[in-house]
Amino acid sequence: MKLFKDIKRYTDYSGKPAIIMLLTQQGLWALFQYRFFNWIYTSTLPKILKSPLLGIGVCHQKAVEVLTGITLPYSAQIGEGLYIGHHSGIIINAGAIIGKNCNISQGVTIGVSGKGNYRGAPVIGNEVYIGANATLAGKIFIGNKVMVGANSLVVRDVSDGVTVLGVPAVEISKNDSSAYI
Repeated sequence: MKLFKDIKRYTDYSGKPAIIMLLTQQGLWALFQYRFFNWIYTSTLPKILKSPLLGIGVCHQKAVEVLTGITLPYSAQIGEGLYIGHHSGIIINAGAIIGKNCNISQGVTIGVSGKGNYRGAPVIGNEVYIGANATLAGKIFIGNKVMVGANSLVVRDVSDGVTVLGVPAVEISKNDSSAYI
């Protein structure tokens, strides 16, 4: 189950028991509600059951958003092992796709931008590290093992295994995210 992989990433980082992580980490609170309602969203439940449950999910998401400052819509596609290092100011668009074992820092926005055929949300590969206050916007693809520096604005595709930084973000090195994941 994906939630267990999420919890494992938190316990691996901290060395603390899972119960302590579940009680104290706002990122896990947001992930828990996301995983539950995403399971309902992707299930084959009859529409007569699914619709009211998802209505409750929207209300629950807003409550968790107010409490944690983290927006994780149930329709986003998020791979296992997501790690949210610090809470607050994290906004993920409902159409975003995020791969496995990614790290998202505080203040990150993964959102829609563009016009016409360029309008859309980012697709993010596996083992991507996104630094504090970075923005990834538009119909772009971020490769595997990418490191996005803090305060960067990413509006173009990024190839695998590089570090990008700046406004707009440009490749600054061939260093990948291995040291940060």
